[in-house]
Amino acid sequence: MYRKAYGVIETLAPVHVGATAGEETGNLNLIFRDQFTQTGIIPGSSIRGRFRADLRDREPGEEQIWYGHEAVDGRSDGGTTEALVKFEYASLVWFPVFCPGQPVVWVSCPLLLKRFKRIAGVTADIPEPYTAQKGLQGRPMKDRGKILFFNLGFLEIEHEEDLSAWIPAETTDLDANKLVVVHDNDIAMLHDMALYRQSRVKLGSKEKPNEKKVDGGAFFNTEALPEGSILVFPIALKQTDWKPFGENENSSELYFGGLESIGFGRCLVSLSGDYQ
Repeated sequence: MYRKAYGVIETLAPVHVGATAGEETGNLNLIFRDQFTQTGIIPGSSIRGRFRADLRDREPGEEQIWYGHEAVDGRSDGGTTEALVKFEYASLVWFPVFCPGQPVVWVSCPLLLKRFKRIAGVTADIPEPYTAQKGLQGRPMKDRGKILFFNLGFLEIEHEEDLSAWIPAETTDLDANKLVVVHDNDIAMLHDMALYRQSRVKLGSKEKPNEKKVDGGAFFNTEALPEGSILVFPIALKQTDWKPFGENENSSELYFGGLESIGFGRCLVSLSGDYQ
């Protein structure tokens, strides 16, 4: 019998968790995506690795109890043990999209909210597509409600509803008047519009390491979830009294992904549910 908890990740900097450069098609270093919504995810293995590494630094040996013992050389059975804490992947709940001449809005869709509802136990009904709260700042159109303009098109708001039940309590200052629920078919396009992208090059070469010239083939683009994205992930525990952030602490800043040395990956992680 597992006890259930969940974590909320709020990105405080762009976050890239994906394949290493060169493993994807062309020169774009993609992030991991959900197969149905095509929106970014953080795999459970990446979350587990981060928690394990932080606990190993703070309390050496404890990480083998909570997250499983690593393989031991010379043992016929490998010496591994089952983890007491299990993580699923983190999926987006809301992510920010730039609207020219209008406030930035946070976007989601029924599929993403349905998973959040199941994980966090939200009791409200799933909002219909193209729903926003009454206080959303959009361009009013005669007999057509409000319209939001994005870089690649516009979006008509068809329904008004209180969306405050869909804001995770663990987030810092997400404003319900800036939330917009779109159709499942639109979320992938809006997600790609919102991603943080950066071009990277390697300068110099083995022969001339100080030369300010792009090394042959060492040019690629990296994409990342933008700052201000909100993700949620389920946790299953075989026993309580799990204190990954220390005594009486339910949140901490953690880094995800392999680009933290160049300003990526900083997140605020908060835990809720039956874990203590």
